[in-house]
Amino acid sequence: MALTRITPEGTATIPPEIIDWLQLKPGDRINIAISPDGKVYLEPAPKAAKIDVRPLSGCLYKPDRKPVSLGEMEPASLF
Repeated sequence: MALTRITPEGTATIPPEIIDWLQLKPGDRINIAISPDGKVYLEPAPKAAKIDVRPLSGCLYKPDRKPVSLGEMEPASLF
């Protein structure tokens, strides 16, 4: 178990052994969750995948397809 303090500003320093265990680096984001039984869990937040979306450009385009309005799309988004 690691011990830390809450500052008057409401911040806490994560002890080095916890940072090492979670393999955190400066700038990393963390998730903090409270379970129904009151325990608090801290874990590294998933890192966003760096995906190049440029190859997807135009993949849904079909010259013979008629445009669809937002009003026509809305019912489909309810599923």
